[in-house]
This record gives sequence, structure tokens and C-alpha cells, in this order.
Amino acid sequence: MKVVSTLRDEVEGWNSVRQRLRDLTELAQMDDESLRGELESEISALEAELDKRAFNMMFSGKYDRDDAILAIHAGAGGTDSQDWAGMLERMYLRWAEDQGFQTEILDMTLGEEAGIKSVTIAVTGKYAFGYLRSEKGVHRLVRLSPFDAAHRRHTSFALIEVLPQVSMDEAEVEIAPGDIKMDVFRSSGAGGQNVQKNATAVRITHLPTGIVVTCQNERSQAQNREFAMNILRARLLELKNAEKDEERAVLRGEYTKAEWGSQIRSYVLHPYQMVKDHRTDHEVGNAQGVLDGDLNGFMESYLKSAG
Repeated sequence: MKVVSTLRDEVEGWNSVRQRLRDLTELAQMDDESLRGELESEISALEAELDKRAFNMMFSGKYDRDDAILAIHAGAGGTDSQDWAGMLERMYLRWAEDQGFQTEILDMTLGEEAGIKSVTIAVTGKYAFGYLRSEKGVHRLVRLSPFDAAHRRHTSFALIEVLPQVSMDEAEVEIAPGDIKMDVFRSSGAGGQNVQKNATAVRITHLPTGIVVTCQNERSQAQNREFAMNILRARLLELKNAEKDEERAVLRGEYTKAEWGSQIRSYVLHPYQMVKDHRTDHEVGNAQGVLDGDLNGFMESYLKSAG
């Protein structure tokens, strides 16, 4: 039913474009000068719609239409790195809001002085994973540190994970009940205070791989368990696909292991302002605009380069 609904929306969308084109043609054939303004406005709107649909054609991956799970992890750099992870969280939340996507924080560990150590966010909306898969990797920040008394320049790193939200019947991975260990505990907020009187937070450990997933949103234990299992399925699917990619690369004789320091994008705030994607060479001088959520240029460049 999900596939049928998606295809129905696609067909109805193109039928709407065709009908709008017919209506425009009929108006143009009337050769009425008073309709010129209306015609030009509608033509511009139709061109924008076609550009959007052409862009969406690049979402050809199996899970590109699906919702996404976005995880941000502070890396090397101490407090600066945790502050950087918090800045990235704000950037992606603002981008999602601009795109009309719904977001929900599933799990968060706050930093000791500022920012966050890690956060997991559910992003819901059509093509959420297709857009966000361009963001996976290490992001580097260069700036004058607000946490350094000497105000010296610091470099901070954060790792972005992007996973598709896959349901149990689509995950292509099987999780045996005996392969998981589930612990429940109380959710905690900033400073360690409890925000739940009952033990609703869930921690699931996948024993064969050692993968640990937590979900401590302020909801019921059953809902947290469901979300944690969704994240676990997504991580296992990613692991399965990564192993396949490694096998293919080794067979081609070109496998290079991805290391932590291989950043995909650099955000420079000092001595000049620039954000540059090292995979596509797409760069923007307005670093603050990017940090405020203007990411579509980077995502589009990546999708075009990925073919």
C-alpha cells in the first residue's frame, strides 16, 4: 500500500503538470494582452515545479524517499568539539524546518560545559534520507575558540551519521530475540536531573555486533523500544551494505578504509569565512548562512556528482 500510494502521488503530480500546461496553451492562444502578466507568472511557477521534479529524479536510491535518522557525535576537540556538535544540531534542525520536515530528538547526551556529546534525531518527510545522505561523514570547524582564554584558533571535528528509517518488513535484516539485551532506565536531562519518574528510557545492545542504541525521549517505554529497534535495524542494514561495498572494492583492488580524520566538509570562520565541500569543491563564502540551515546547494552538488 505504501508503494501504491507513492506511485499514485507521482502520477497525479505529473497529470497536474500536464493539465496546467494545457491551460496555459489555451490562454496563450487567446492572444489577449491583458492576460500577459498572469501567463508569465504561471509559466514561472510551472518552470519552478519542473526544476523541482527534475531535481527529485536524482533520488534514485532504494531508501531515498524514506524518513531519516540523523546522528551527530562530537569528535576531537574537547569542549569546542561539543559546542560544534551543538551548532550542527541547530543547523540541521533549521534546515529541516525550512524544508517542511518534522523532527524529533530521540536521544541526547549533553556536554560538560557546552554543546552536546551526541544527539539522535528522527527526520520525517518525503526524500528526507535522499537529501541527508549527502551529509554523512566528518565535518570540520576552524574558528577562534570562545572557550580559550587566549582566544586562539581551534579546529574541531564532529561525525554525522545518516540512516534510513526502515520498517521491520523492509529492513532486509533479521534480529533474533536472543541476539539483543534490553535495559530500561530513567531519562535524564541537563545536569543529570531526572525528567521521568518512571523508567521509560531504553538501551538495546545487539550482542553479535556490540552495537548499542539508546532512546530516552519523554514518552512511553514501548514507544522508546520501538524507536530503538528501528535505529538498530538501520545500523545493521548500514553495516551489511558497508560489508558488501568493502568486498566489491577489494575485488576491484581499490579499497581504502575510511578514517575518522577524512573530513567531507570544512567550515572556516577565521581568518576568513568559507564553507567548502571537499568531495564536490562546492564552496560558499556566507558561512553564517550555511550554519543557519542553507544547505541545499551542497546537497544538490553532491547528488549531481554522485550521478
